[in-house]
Order: sequence, then C-alpha cells, then structure tokens
Amino acid sequence: MTTRAFTLLYHDVVPEGRWESSGFQGADADVYKLDCADFRQHLAAIGQCLRHPPTTGPALLASPSMDHPVLITFDDGGVSAALYIADMLEERAWKGHFFVTGCRIGTSGFLDPPQIRDLHKRGHIIGSHSYSHPLRMAHCSSEQLHDEWQRSTLVLSEILGEAVQVASVPGGDYSRQVAVAASRAGIKLLFNSEPVTRSHIVEDCVVLGRITVQRGHRPERSAAIAAGRRRLQIREYLFWNAKKVAKQLLGGIWLRARVMLLERRAKKDVRPGADPGSGIER
Repeated sequence: MTTRAFTLLYHDVVPEGRWESSGFQGADADVYKLDCADFRQHLAAIGQCLRHPPTTGPALLASPSMDHPVLITFDDGGVSAALYIADMLEERAWKGHFFVTGCRIGTSGFLDPPQIRDLHKRGHIIGSHSYSHPLRMAHCSSEQLHDEWQRSTLVLSEILGEAVQVASVPGGDYSRQVAVAASRAGIKLLFNSEPVTRSHIVEDCVVLGRITVQRGHRPERSAAIAAGRRRLQIREYLFWNAKKVAKQLLGGIWLRARVMLLERRAKKDVRPGADPGSGIER
C-alpha cells in the first residue's frame, strides 16, 4: 500500500514560558514547544483549510485511497498531551497521535500509565517513540534498533492491553534499517521527520513523512502544510535535505554545535515577533 498524507509534527504544548513543565528539558527541546494560546491559533488556522477532519494512522491504513488525509502527531510523550493538547483537539472533535518514549513513562514531565490509558480510551492514537530516544537512531546497530522498538512496544502494549502498531522515529535520524527493525517489532505504520507526503513500504511497514512545527512558526504555515501547498513542501524538502547532508558530514559535531547555539540563544531576550527556533531539526 502506498498513499499520500499531509502530516504535522508537534511536540509539547504548555502555558507560556513553562517550557520545563512537559517533555525533555533544555534549550534544544524548548524550540519545539508551543504555548497553549499559539497552539489554539494553529488549530484554528488548520481547521479553516480542511476538507474534512484530521484522520488517524489506523484509519489511513484501512482506507489508503482516502481523499487528502491530514494527520496531527506529537512526539516524546510529554505530560502536556494529557493536560492540554487532548482537550484542545477534542474541542474540535479531532484525534491526535501521541508517540511515547518508553523509558520516560511515569517520570517527571512525562505521561504516566493511567494518562496513557485515558488518552487511548478517548480515541487518540498511542504509539512508540523508541525506548530511550537515541538522537542518532540510524547509527544504532541492528541489535540496538531491535531493542529500542521491541522494549517500547512491549511496555506500551502492557499498559494498553493491546498491540501497539504505530511509531515515530526520534531525533529525525531515519534509515531503512530503522524501519526494518520497526517492522520486525510489529510496527505497521512508522512516521519519520522527512518532509514528504508520499508513503513508501519497508517490509510490512508503511513509512510516512511529516513536517515539523517549531515555536515561532506562524499558524498560517501549519495551515499551508495541511492544505498541501506544493511550494511550501518543496522549500521544506530542500532545506531538510541540506541539513541531512550537514549532519552526515559533521556527525556528533552537529549535535554539540546545535546544543551550544540554542543554549546561547536561550540566554538572550527574543525580539517581539522573532522566531526562537534555530531551524535545526531535533
């Protein structure tokens, strides 16, 4: 099965300035966190351009010929999913995908088992975001990849009482080997961070791309992604591939330089209207 889908990638949504209250800590994580007021504006802008409500991964797998499917996803498994995000989605009768980092379940700032079960009962999709969230997942060995997917899906399946078949790749570091390991762990739909809309298949797993939203990105950008604006998709694709080349050439130096840059920016006051995001993908 191949299909085309328009997928937005968010992370945490928290009250303004409380970036440390949900998800991973640090300036490199904070650039992906939106405040609640901004997120409401994103949802409103997306809603104005939709032909029909956002769908879910399982529904898409069941109906791959669906007309212009839009999906909304959230990585990391921060507690803001239960505190804020789900309520805001449900105000519009929308469902989201919450991808949970297995080893963080029940720790400070992250979802606990009762919250995960509650989100599932409310109709949201719970999926794996690996077990330990390696930032360079494509550089893990086959054994490590198997362990990351197998352990995370087992933990979540025990919480939910059913198999977990949807996942997303942490750190934006994707390769075919990552998808192979996911497929062999029972994952049927895997989201990565490549800004493409056409799916491809790896063994028994459908792989879908997403476009990342950072703090400071305007609601109109999210609406354009959901609407399938081709010009924006091309720009995102070219920019993402330029970063991919830089990451491959610099390796770990890229990650260290990125953290230093973002920590330096976090210490400065951001100009009104400025984008605090670095454009560097996590």
